Amino acid sequence: MRALLLQALYSIRSETQLMEQLDYNLLYRWFVGLNPDDKVWDVTVFTKNRERLMAGEVSQRLLEAVLRQAAEHNLLSEEHFTVDGTLIQAWASRKSFVPKQKPPEKGSGSGGKKLLRDTHESKSDPEARLFKKSAAGQSQPSYLGHVLIENRSGLVRAALATPCSTWAEREAALTLLDQMSRSPGGGNQPLPPITLGADKLYQEREFIAGLRRRNVVPHVAEYEPNRHWPNWLSEQERQDPGFAISQRKRKLVEKVFGWAKLDSILRQVKVRGVKKVDWLFRLVITAGNLLRLVKLIPAV
Repeated sequence: MRALLLQALYSIRSETQLMEQLDYNLLYRWFVGLNPDDKVWDVTVFTKNRERLMAGEVSQRLLEAVLRQAAEHNLLSEEHFTVDGTLIQAWASRKSFVPKQKPPEKGSGSGGKKLLRDTHESKSDPEARLFKKSAAGQSQPSYLGHVLIENRSGLVRAALATPCSTWAEREAALTLLDQMSRSPGGGNQPLPPITLGADKLYQEREFIAGLRRRNVVPHVAEYEPNRHWPNWLSEQERQDPGFAISQRKRKLVEKVFGWAKLDSILRQVKVRGVKKVDWLFRLVITAGNLLRLVKLIPAV
């Protein structure tokens, strides 16, 4: 696990490179508990041991342990949160997409319309989907990573990776809220009254209604008034004194994603399948929390 943290913290792209650096870097050896003359692990064995860590949900347990440490130093807000998602490029190419041998008779789109994911899949990573979040650029085989952060210190309280879809970010946000409890690592508890900031993508009727059912005040950015994209906030929610503050705090999420994709290993993941991507995404996000704690907790 310590070696995997090194991989995330120092942006080591593969297990092979990680073993090479462990072989000559004395600081890395000390951190993972190897003596200077110990032989480093075999890459294949290391990868199989990573599968055991995935089965034990170790990345989630590590995230909860880090959050408990943050709570001990009174660094976590229990009232104000922000949610957002980002594209994670899959370990596959556009050319790997081929027609399915047995496409479903009914599509998964609105009204049963067949979509590309119903008729085609990647030979390299069947669970990856061609997707893009903006009109510019080209669709790439991707997953979506979602985080829920608290607004006091910018620490991630919950993280999740999912297949790409137009509604995945809103569904994941509700899932993250359901997973979060009053105390880090505790059992499932009803949420206290909280606020949730988000961008315009989350301005959708069912999502706003879902927040209200969970006792969450929606601080969701709104579209300019028009007949194509209606807004669903009530006047009382628009006039909430914390609305503007929540919108300013949204940049904390971009710092999380910026570090994970530019300084760590999430620009393009080298694992395949949503289960592995989800596990790795949570591990990298936890590593980012650790870096944040170094700055927030004064050295003794």
